[in-house]
Amino acid sequence: MVEALQRFAAQAPATDVSPTDLVGILADAESAHRDNRKLQIRLKSATLRQQACIEDVDYRHARGLSKPLMLDLASSRWAAQHQNVILTGKTGVGKSFLACALAHKACRDGYTVTYRRFSRLLDELSQACADGTYLAALRRLAKTQVLVLDDFGLDVLGPSERKLLLDVLEDHYGVSSTVVTSQVEPDLWHAIIGEETAADSICDRLVHEAHRIKLSGESMRKTKSSLNAQPKSAK
Repeated sequence: MVEALQRFAAQAPATDVSPTDLVGILADAESAHRDNRKLQIRLKSATLRQQACIEDVDYRHARGLSKPLMLDLASSRWAAQHQNVILTGKTGVGKSFLACALAHKACRDGYTVTYRRFSRLLDELSQACADGTYLAALRRLAKTQVLVLDDFGLDVLGPSERKLLLDVLEDHYGVSSTVVTSQVEPDLWHAIIGEETAADSICDRLVHEAHRIKLSGESMRKTKSSLNAQPKSAK
């Protein structure tokens, strides 16, 4: 508020401002400052893999990405309604970027986010089991409102890994949201999870009421330079 008052005094407004209006200006400045500070804390805690914004999503590349769906997801209603988002497609089509963009927008809309590569999450939880901090690790994950699991399905899960994943999802189901990226379609996740009963439980918690984005086409890395080289159309 002091900084806002100094800026106000330096601008020397041409018209008189009443004391009530000045207090309102300073209160708005303080509110904006607090909101921005909270946002920076949420973004730092999220540890997103990429600096991605929903406004920077590229719709020029033919990869089956629905702009109306992305605009709807940009509202973060899915997070408010504790729904999941599943992004699938070959490597390089932009799954991680879109997941981080949605997570970044969720942060901006006031939701807490945690990003993890799926294999790294399993490593962290396995270590927590070994050093006796497993329950504390689960509690920390349960507090996040949006959990991003990147690169799910690269390896077949073992019994201990299935239990770790099920514990995490059990805490999240119905009270928070999960964003999953995978090169494997959900119809094939049972084979990756490995055990039928556990696979049913895990898939039910992930796929039920999930927004699905199935990306196709060539790698964005291969075509980005050629797309950027195309001349802009006349307005």
